[in-house]
Amino acid sequence: MEISICIITKNEAHKLERCLKALQPYNFEIVVVDTGSTDNTKEMALQYTNSLYDFPWCDDFAAAKNYAVQKAKNDTVLVIDSDEYLQELNLNELWKMVKSHPNDVGRIQRINILNRNGETNRMKEWVNRIFNRRLFHYSRRIHEQLVPGSVFEQDSEQNTSQELENKIVYSTYLTNIKLEHDGYNGSEEERRKKAQRNIILLKKELDLNPEDTYILYQLGKGYYMAGEYPQAVSYFDIALGYDVNPKLEYVIDMVETYGYALLNSQQPQKALMLEGIYEEFGNTADFQFLMGLIYMNNGLFEQAIEEFLKAAKQPDAKSEGVNSYLSFYNAGVIKECMGDVKGAMRLYSQCGDYKKALERLEQIK
Repeated sequence: MEISICIITKNEAHKLERCLKALQPYNFEIVVVDTGSTDNTKEMALQYTNSLYDFPWCDDFAAAKNYAVQKAKNDTVLVIDSDEYLQELNLNELWKMVKSHPNDVGRIQRINILNRNGETNRMKEWVNRIFNRRLFHYSRRIHEQLVPGSVFEQDSEQNTSQELENKIVYSTYLTNIKLEHDGYNGSEEERRKKAQRNIILLKKELDLNPEDTYILYQLGKGYYMAGEYPQAVSYFDIALGYDVNPKLEYVIDMVETYGYALLNSQQPQKALMLEGIYEEFGNTADFQFLMGLIYMNNGLFEQAIEEFLKAAKQPDAKSEGVNSYLSFYNAGVIKECMGDVKGAMRLYSQCGDYKKALERLEQIK
């Protein structure tokens, strides 16, 4: 296959090895660029590839990834992270897709796995990862994005979100690649350390472009992942004060994360203002589920049940369970609290093997 896999890494020997093992059966060329590891990452990587390079870290993820892409033997590249690992891929189908979209960017499905409070949450998203390096390169030092222009001739200036939106006018297509990503897992200290690293770089970006809504969004997201919800809310407040495009993926995610940040910072009444944008965002299971939680936390139980049952009817959702067992469970909890035990049991029974629902059924039957 005339596709090269490009990975940048630092001090992630265990995760990188899992990543490389998952790629091994497919016989891709694999390029690994190390940005300053002090563990055995480089020695381990050499067991899987001879294409190992060093890149002096300069607080710029785009620069590191562009360097890795330049080192590939093939013009068509697939960029993945060392904390991602392949789950599904049909090589023949993938190659047909790539050949039929020579000037476009291929999107892969990434499943983000979060383990919190004894539960595992799986959230899916589509990310741009397959491209011809003669046509595209990365821009932005953190949370880098693909923009048109050869990787061998890219400019060094940092683009604002508006400039990137103007540049990202290329066509994309969905591939059959599915990856799992657990980079947000680990100990609380590990999560905070990673979030703080990102926040430092993002604040440097914000100093250059203080009205950049994408950077404000990513800062809010960084504080959210670190569990610092009031700070997350403050950055989301600023970003949403600008005229943002409700159709952009990051804006949709920002609105939803903002709602959860408000709930997690004990501001349920303020979260009710999301009712005002229901017409623009309320057609997805994820937003309907969020509104169910907001109503629930404000004691508006009938409205909450209505939203949960709406979400449960949706055919798809980004976050696993919000269009099925999680919505039925939350609606069941409300029914039980309202004294409608039979109604609660009916809802719990629709939760499949969800542990919490089974426990409630056992206790109230």
